[in-house]
Amino acid sequence: MEPNAAIHIEGLRKSYGKLEVLKGVDFDVARGSIFALLGSNGAGKTTVVRILATLLKPDQGTATVNGHDVLAQPERVRESISLTGQFAAVDEILTGRENLILIAKLRQVANPRKVADELLERFGLADAGDRRVAGYSGGMRRRLDISMSLIGDPPVIFLDEPTTGLDPEARIEVWQVIQKLADDGTTVLLTTQYLDEAEKLADRIAILHQGTIIVSGTLEELRKLLPPAQVEYVERQPTLEEIFLAIVGKKEQK
Repeated sequence: MEPNAAIHIEGLRKSYGKLEVLKGVDFDVARGSIFALLGSNGAGKTTVVRILATLLKPDQGTATVNGHDVLAQPERVRESISLTGQFAAVDEILTGRENLILIAKLRQVANPRKVADELLERFGLADAGDRRVAGYSGGMRRRLDISMSLIGDPPVIFLDEPTTGLDPEARIEVWQVIQKLADDGTTVLLTTQYLDEAEKLADRIAILHQGTIIVSGTLEELRKLLPPAQVEYVERQPTLEEIFLAIVGKKEQK
C-alpha cells in the first residue's frame, strides 16, 4: 500500500451471476492527485466506483477510502466522498443557485446561500446563477454538477466518465475544473474511455481490461513500455478539435 494513499484497492472481485466483472483489481491513489481508470465500455470501471462509493459490495478483496474500509465503515467513507455520475444530476426546474442551496441544506452546511454564491463564482457560473438550469449548456450543467459535489469539502471525488456526450468546448471546460480540484488538494478518481482525457489530466493511469488492471503508471512510464520513438520530420496537420475550437473562438470574438 502506498504511504498516505487516499484510495487503496487490493484483490477486488465482483461477479453478476456467472459474469465475472472484476477479477482481482489492485491500485493505490495518492492524496491530491488525479488517477485515471481507463477502459472500454463494460470493462468494469463503474463497478469499481460503485464499490468505492459503498453502493455495491465486492465479492472478495479490500478497499479503503480516506483511511476507512468500505465494508466495515461505510458511513465514514460516505462522509469523505462525493460521486458525480455519467449524466449531470441537476434539477432543470430550479436555478443554478437554487440547486446549490438545496444540496447545501441537505448536507446541513452552514450559510447555504454563501456557499452557493462562492461555488457559482468559482466555477464561472455567477452570471447564470439565477437562470433555470433547463437553459444551461452541457458544459454549464456539468460544471454545476461538479460544484454541487464539492459542498461539504469532501477530500475524495469520483468522476465517472464526466465528459460523456459533451462537445469539445464543454470537455475542455470540465478538464479545467478537474485540474483545479487537484490543484486545491482534492483527490480525484476519474473513469474514462477517452485516451486524450487521461493523457491530459492524470498523474497516474491504470488500464482496466477484462476485469483486471493490465498496466498502471505515469504517462512517461507507460510510454517506456513501447519501443523508443523514431525522430521523423513531418508536416503536422491540425486536429479536427483544434480546427473546431479555432473557428468557434474567432466567431465568439466578433
